[in-house]
Parts: sequence; C-alpha cells; structure tokens
Amino acid sequence: MKRKVVALFLTACMAVSITACGQADDTNKDTAANNDAAGDDAAGDDSAAGDDAAGDDAAGDDNAAGDDAAGGMLTVGFSQVGAESDWRTANSASMKETFSEANGYNLIFDDAQQKQENQIAAIRNFIQQEVDYIVLAPVTETGWDTVLQEAYDAGIPVIIVDRMVNISNEELYTAWVGSNFQLEGEKACAWLDAYAKATGKEGEKLNIIDIQGTIGASAQIGRTAGLEAAIEAHDNWTLLEAQSGEFTQAKGQEVMESLLKQYDDIDVVYCENDNEAFGAIDAIEQAGKTVGKEIGKDILVMSFDSTNAGLTDVLNGKIICNTECNPLHGPRVEEIIKKLEAGEEVEKQQFVEEEIFAGTEDVTSIKVVGADGTETEYPVTTVTQEVIDGRAY
Repeated sequence: MKRKVVALFLTACMAVSITACGQADDTNKDTAANNDAAGDDAAGDDSAAGDDAAGDDAAGDDNAAGDDAAGGMLTVGFSQVGAESDWRTANSASMKETFSEANGYNLIFDDAQQKQENQIAAIRNFIQQEVDYIVLAPVTETGWDTVLQEAYDAGIPVIIVDRMVNISNEELYTAWVGSNFQLEGEKACAWLDAYAKATGKEGEKLNIIDIQGTIGASAQIGRTAGLEAAIEAHDNWTLLEAQSGEFTQAKGQEVMESLLKQYDDIDVVYCENDNEAFGAIDAIEQAGKTVGKEIGKDILVMSFDSTNAGLTDVLNGKIICNTECNPLHGPRVEEIIKKLEAGEEVEKQQFVEEEIFAGTEDVTSIKVVGADGTETEYPVTTVTQEVIDGRAY
C-alpha cells in the first residue's frame, strides 16, 4: 500500500478516535555491546550511518525514497538520539538489522548527537524525501508539535520509540513503542525494600544518591519519579542529592566524584542507566570505598538497562540490582508498519517486555502496586554467566 493510502487510512482511524494509553564518551568501558557485531554503534561512528547501505544519511540522497519506492521497497527515516550509552548502541543495531535491504527496506539513519535541533532537521529532510514512515527516538519530550504537524500534513505516519513526546495533539503520531519508565523505577525500589527485609536491614537508615539521566527525557522522568515515591513511603530512606549524569559514563563518574566529597555516609547510588553506573563505580573505587552487597558496610549501586556489560558488573558484585530497559524495538516497529500496510489498526501505546536482575538470591520476586491499586508480582533473575551468554545485547 502506498504511503498516501496509508495516510488516508490513518486519518480515518484517528477521526473515529485513538486514545493514548527512554549516553557517547564511554571509552573507559570496553563493553560487549560496543564490540558485538550485532551492536555496531551506528551512532557512535558519525560516518557509520552514511557508509551503511541501509543507513544512508537523511541529507545524503534526496532521491533515495523515490528510487526505492519504484523498486517496491519501503523507506523508513529513523532519527536516533545519538550514542550516549550501550543501550543506545543496541537500540540502533536493532533498527538497522530489522529495516535492512534484505528485509525490503531502505533505512535512512540519522544520528542527532543528543541535539533536538538535529532531530527536527532530520525529520524535515525525511519529509522532503517523501519517506514512507518516520521513526523518532526523541531526545526530550517537548518541542515537537511543529515538526510533527509538518509530517502529519505530508501524510507520513510517525512512530515514536523509547522516550515519549508531550504534544498538544496526539494524532500527530501513529504509535509509540517503549518502556514503562516509572514502573522500572518502582520495580527497582521494590527490590531494594525486599532486599533490606531479606537481609535483616529493614529498619536501617538508607542514604541515597540519584544520578539522574538527561533531564526531561522520559526515562529520567519515570525512574526519578519511581525513586521519589519510594523515598516518600519510607521514613528511613533519605535522598541526599539528585544530579544528572546525562546517561554517560564520564558524567556519571564526574557527578559521583563530586558527591563523594560532599557526603561520607552514602549507602545506595541509584544510577538511571548502566553507563552512569560504570562511572559511579570507578569514582567510588578510586575514592577508596567499596561497592558491594552489604547494607551499612558497602555502597550499593543500582542501575537500569541490563546491557551485557551491566549484567557482567552484576555478576562481579559491582552492581547489586539492574532493572531491564529493552532496547530491541526494531521488530515491534516493523510489526506496526506491516499492520499499517495491511490496512489494520494499531495500538497507540505498546510496551516492551522487561526483567529484573540481581546479584544475590535473597529476593526471588517483588510486588508493585499500580495506580489502580492492583498488585503485580514480578520475578527476579539471579545473574549467572549462562544468563549473560543467553542475552541478545
């Protein structure tokens, strides 16, 4: 089905009603995600996308979409945040592998280098090239109304991945694929609560540092909210300070070094992604302190993403709990596109499946109470080498 026909279908569906129901200078950590062939850092090498046959730069071939449309291929323009983390590397790899020429797509990949203005320019390039679909991994939630209106007016469906957008008219995007970031934070805090109880430290005071992600990003907003709610619910939990580590290892280390000079009684460091955790661990160890598993003695480092390197640090006893943020969005986005091509309706908001990993066997499951009062139980996986070897990223 041609793009304009799909657009007419979408417009009709939206008229009926569609109701809406998230890292580049980490050279100190040679991770498996960076070295894995399936995880080539499309965004980590500014020229990689341009050299990849399936990832020509959006501005590099003004006729790409037209040529491929004539050959029966669908052209997908993907604006990626950048390469700030191992998670982002895996996310880019998933999109590239899914939207390959072999699978019938021309992927126009654009690395925004963590700048919203670059993403807006990329989307306008996609519109000019008359791509069939636009996929956007937004750097922040706000500031998208104008450019998404332009895509909507051009009849190009927009699929949002990872972080959410906060816009006045939700009809401007077709679907969103990603994680429930606040639930991730709630899961992590539920694990910490259960771990304290399981180890007989339930009543001990916990002084917590929050190394936040990029301020305004959906992952930062949700994970911070999960922690803040847990601290409010625990009289013996204290948030000493929250500072942004920008989802990078270098900034995470910088923030941790500064906070270690200000506080000598830190019990838990809540890092909002793996790369920040890597930097925090380096800072803690360089300061002569220990990361580990014993409340009241070690500094417990918690993290999100569950990359290969992150889970390796769980196995090695450096990260105590790691809550997964699944980056493999490519297949889910392709499923949406195939449904649209077939003239089918799609769900507005689609969450990916995610796990919780820990470095101990003390907690086998945790329970989280939802906004509606429903309690849901989630299993906790103890990390082993076999678990790591079986992971896709």
